[in-house]
Amino acid sequence: MASKALSLPLVVIVGPTASGKTSLAIEIAKRFNGEIICADSRSIYKGADIATAKPSVEERKIVPHHGLDLVEPNEYFSAADFKKYANKKIDEVKSRNHIPLLVGGTGLYIDSVIFDYKFGPKANIKLRQKLQRMNLGELYSYCQKNNIKLPDNIKNKRYITRSIEVNGQESQRRNKPINNCIIVGISTDRSVLRDRIEKRAVIMFNDKIIEETKTLSEKYGWDNEAMKSNIYPLIHLFLMNKISIDEAKNKSITLDWRLAKRQITWLKRNRFIHWLSLNDAMDFLTAELAKSMES
Repeated sequence: MASKALSLPLVVIVGPTASGKTSLAIEIAKRFNGEIICADSRSIYKGADIATAKPSVEERKIVPHHGLDLVEPNEYFSAADFKKYANKKIDEVKSRNHIPLLVGGTGLYIDSVIFDYKFGPKANIKLRQKLQRMNLGELYSYCQKNNIKLPDNIKNKRYITRSIEVNGQESQRRNKPINNCIIVGISTDRSVLRDRIEKRAVIMFNDKIIEETKTLSEKYGWDNEAMKSNIYPLIHLFLMNKISIDEAKNKSITLDWRLAKRQITWLKRNRFIHWLSLNDAMDFLTAELAKSMES
């Protein structure tokens, strides 16, 4: 039994927000007795459900999901924390002779697992608090003055902060993915993707998002990572009567579209991803997993 578990592949399904990853992963998991490990830096937060488009309760009943609701919104959770968590879950899933499916759009989370990142030292809390009070321009200046190399994603404040903390030293990683790993990327026409983002925004803004935002802000305040991302800042502006609900919805569509483009840019750098349409990805994974079951 142990040898069979070791021979089971890790299936990795990546793609931008609203690309259809979850539905594909659920269908594959149903067919091949799989369990899903979500690789999404938004859905790790407890209570942040609607804004992060977490899999529904019904979807979680169909297939076991891991990687959701890991920390409180005011708690820190790094890519190194995710890698440790994901590897543990992968081993647990395989020990049950089930197929682990690592699914998400957070590139660093995905890469940390498939390229076996060796991360730098843990965060210096006092330094981090100082850096978090700086804007992007101030962080750039800090890096320039201290000869610290900027990360690839120079628009992400969290990545720049981390680069400063490790003094610009990049994490060590493999040159190719870990063994027995099948990696698929969902390739979607941009007009189709934009349409999906718009439709999802309509659903979100009709699904008690304001109540969710109020509940989280009252419990945790606005000054934490969970409340600074997603659509919560837009609802905050709405609650302060600074924008209308339609303006909030339209701005959320723009922000998610920008997020999708950033995710695509990150993922496209990985030459080991098989980019396929949803239908082709289903056929490809079905064939690959059928072969692995026979061997």
